[in-house]
Amino acid sequence: MMLRKTLLLAAAALLCMGAAPAKPAPKAPAKPAAAKAAAKPAPARTSGYDAGDPNAFISLLASVDAKAQIARTDGDAVFMTVTSPTEVFSAQFAGCNPQGKACQAVLFDRLGAEGSPTMAQINGFNQTSVMCRVYQDRSGKAHVEYSALVFPRTNRDEMLMHLNAWRGCIADFADFAKDPTGFLANAA
Repeated sequence: MMLRKTLLLAAAALLCMGAAPAKPAPKAPAKPAAAKAAAKPAPARTSGYDAGDPNAFISLLASVDAKAQIARTDGDAVFMTVTSPTEVFSAQFAGCNPQGKACQAVLFDRLGAEGSPTMAQINGFNQTSVMCRVYQDRSGKAHVEYSALVFPRTNRDEMLMHLNAWRGCIADFADFAKDPTGFLANAA
């Protein structure tokens, strides 16, 4: 559990570094007029992966032996069901354009398999987790969720990092659901 928390903290630090604004380049000394007429620099290379497109995420999941199917769209959101040999969860892309693309965020959600922790235990989990959140739905069942912002520059490796952080959330949540009191007693 400690290794998972360390990995999640490292992932969070990497995300924060990637989200920091770029430092402006120092101003170059004035150049002759001929140099100013030089060709514009080529646009920044893109990875070819569109993190704001739910279909790109479906392809990413297929590369890790998981399947996803778009269940529905609702306003600016695209909802999908994800299945793998070991998990079933939902993913929601939000802030999408009318075509269901150019989404700005993704949220993963999984229903707890066993038990129903108390609100105090859920609060305890949320206070010990950096990236994962547990909540109780209207029927009293616990869910774990993880969300991330996606940007036009978000690449495939960063989405895999989010997926791996989500896997860590699922594992911690499973440990928590089995024994909330024991999990919280050992939480850092």
